[in-house]
Amino acid sequence: MDTALTAIEVTGMVDEHHQLRLDRELPITGPRRVRVIVLYSPLETINEAEWLRAAAYNPAFAYLKEPREDIYSLDDGQPFHTKA
Repeated sequence: MDTALTAIEVTGMVDEHHQLRLDRELPITGPRRVRVIVLYSPLETINEAEWLRAAAYNPAFAYLKEPREDIYSLDDGQPFHTKA
């Protein structure tokens, strides 16, 4: 396969029939063939803190720590307040 591929990350569940059920629709019109890579933990569940920790220390996002990526300050934007 010589063409470039586009990656989309979504979450889902594997059901009791070994079928993958995604949590949301894919932004792809079909029918179309796709390649699927399934990542899972040998542990039963991964909590949100573990997902965030894995993303925070993933070397794929190391470029975000570069000074040129720090383009916003606390003075940018508007505060977001939720109703209690």
